[in-house]
Amino acid sequence: MSYSVIDLFINASLVVQLVIFLLLLASIFSWMVIFERWIFLNKSKEELVRFEDLFWSDAGLEAVFDQGEDENHVSIGAERIFRSGYQEYKNIKSQDLEPETVLEGAERAMRISLSREQTTLEKHLPFLATVASASPYVGLFGTVWGIMNSFRGLAETNQATLSTVAPGISEALIATAIGLFAAIPALIAYNRYTTSVESLLSSFEDFMDEFSIVLHRDLYKK
Repeated sequence: MSYSVIDLFINASLVVQLVIFLLLLASIFSWMVIFERWIFLNKSKEELVRFEDLFWSDAGLEAVFDQGEDENHVSIGAERIFRSGYQEYKNIKSQDLEPETVLEGAERAMRISLSREQTTLEKHLPFLATVASASPYVGLFGTVWGIMNSFRGLAETNQATLSTVAPGISEALIATAIGLFAAIPALIAYNRYTTSVESLLSSFEDFMDEFSIVLHRDLYKK
């Protein structure tokens, strides 16, 4: 007699059913995070390219800064770092302080903004890491529990055959399969997105260094 996956789930013990339900729930949420992070990180990369093209154009710092004043425009990534640094630069420069103090203030504001951008980029990635690492073990727990129940039932029968124990073991193995189904995409996405985040943060740090040089030239120009 053949069993479908749904039949195996229905016939499984309550504990195994609960494990499978939790794993399916984790898989659904992880796929939601995967798509959300994919869209956000791609947008961040596109915005980085767009802003760097604008920054290194002949528009000038004030024109680049004024663009972010538009209510319909949302600054992210390098542009947000630029705006925080340049705003602080203008505020301190107007106080007629030493050039080093002005530059340090701008760099400090950019570092704070960079830290916030890092938090935004890494949002939900710990959840993917948790699903990737924990799901196989949760599935294995369901499998072990199901096999224990199968052998407990086998001990109560007078005749032990493969057909007697096979359905119970099949039900139990479904938990491991679903655990891997949840873990593998989460692991692949986590590794890929972590690499993308590191690349973006490195680009932001390079931009901060380049912008600091521009501000230094502006402070000491004759």
